[in-house]
Amino acid sequence: MTFDILSLFPQALSAYYDASILGRAQKKGIISIANHDIRDWATDKHRRVDDTPYGGGPGMVIRVDVVHRALKALCRRKNKKTRIILLTPRGKIFDQRVAKRLAKYERIILIAGRYEAIDARIDRYVDEKISLGNFILTGGELAAACVVDAVSRLIPRVVGKEESVADESFSSFSNGSTTVEYPQYTRPETYDHRSVPKILLSGDHRVISAWRAGKKQIKKI
Repeated sequence: MTFDILSLFPQALSAYYDASILGRAQKKGIISIANHDIRDWATDKHRRVDDTPYGGGPGMVIRVDVVHRALKALCRRKNKKTRIILLTPRGKIFDQRVAKRLAKYERIILIAGRYEAIDARIDRYVDEKISLGNFILTGGELAAACVVDAVSRLIPRVVGKEESVADESFSSFSNGSTTVEYPQYTRPETYDHRSVPKILLSGDHRVISAWRAGKKQIKKI
């Protein structure tokens, strides 16, 4: 899986992408994460990518022509295995179901906006729009990182123990609902007068599995 992230601050999250699971997956060649500066496709000497909005209003809007040039440069031969995604409050809410669907592609291009927005005519050149939720971020870089992280975990060999992915929160869906993982405990056995549930110390894996199944929370989606 290849992830291309278009941003005005391409190095904002490089440390995150290079750490832990994502970092190891890149070193093994399982995934590739490339950050691209939208300014590289500006045409003036000041590398300007934004302008004032038609109709007035505060803030600046990122120009559609600059972003479109970037997309054309990155994706000269788009096929069904590539998905172009705009991160925007106008998009559908991202969840585990969407992550599973996106994990089937070979390449994902994420457009992370800044300022007031990207010129709405960019919609013509994207496959879908995604939002993390009903709140405002300074830029789309954090949203891009969330998508990359969630999708990457579903790619074989990215997570060391694949059964961990199969059994974690939001991993299965049925009848419009999903489960949230059971509570976890580790040492010390007793802390601040609170002890680990005795059933987890029993060594009876059948009973423990039944207890954990009963502790899962059902969430509607």
